[in-house]
Amino acid sequence: MKLELIPQLKHTNSNNFFLLSGPCAIEGEDMALQIAEKIVSITDTLKIPYIFKGSFKKANRSRVDSFTGIGDEKALKILRKVSETFNVPTVTDIHTNEDAERAAQYVDVLQIPAFLVRQTDLVVAAAKTGKVVNLKKGQFMSPESMKHAVTKVTDSNNQQVMVTDRGTMFGYQDMVVDFRGIPTMKQFAPVVLDVTHSLQQPNQSSGVTGGRPDMIETIARAGIVTGADGIFMETHFDPANAKSDGANMLHLDHLENLLTNLVAIKKTVNLL
Repeated sequence: MKLELIPQLKHTNSNNFFLLSGPCAIEGEDMALQIAEKIVSITDTLKIPYIFKGSFKKANRSRVDSFTGIGDEKALKILRKVSETFNVPTVTDIHTNEDAERAAQYVDVLQIPAFLVRQTDLVVAAAKTGKVVNLKKGQFMSPESMKHAVTKVTDSNNQQVMVTDRGTMFGYQDMVVDFRGIPTMKQFAPVVLDVTHSLQQPNQSSGVTGGRPDMIETIARAGIVTGADGIFMETHFDPANAKSDGANMLHLDHLENLLTNLVAIKKTVNLL
């Protein structure tokens, strides 16, 4: 994947990792713009190539009364406004073939959720839009098996594909990152480490996913050291009241210090 081919992506020659970051879900225009403005300011200072992330809808919920979105078209238009306002590319996840065609009109990167990455029709539909495709590694899949998901994209005449590791199921209620997977999957495509989702604690008896945000910096540091090309990290200015995945998101106030530390580690790794 050639980063410079992603529209509006800056700092691609910085020898830095790239960042996919934003709220779990688009809750409204003001919150999306507020979060994007802060992250753009930080990444411009640190010369980190940045893609704004926000789900236009949340289809995978534990309970029927969980927040799923503010309306598909409304959320997609907000993603486009973020892109136009701050001159940054955007990424959102899709869940159906129809989502691929619709979301491609608004965003630059289409993300295939981990639970759906084996769905051939969905992966091919995303690839055929010509957009960059971000394949989340299934929590149930080995790093080696992601080669086949990547091939589905490239065989659809789309070379713009990356793989994101978001942890592997460990028992019923925990996730673990096998850092051996990063160099393994880099044989197939650029690799992103999804730091915050890999710290989820799913399947809680309450039906609300838990998490370990205290471990975010530990996992992120290890990802840079083991060669991750990119970092995926969800953030919010009020995680406790976020409408989705607040339990494992990074508070926006802590983002600048964390990214500063990661850039320092990346510079050291580049010297090795």
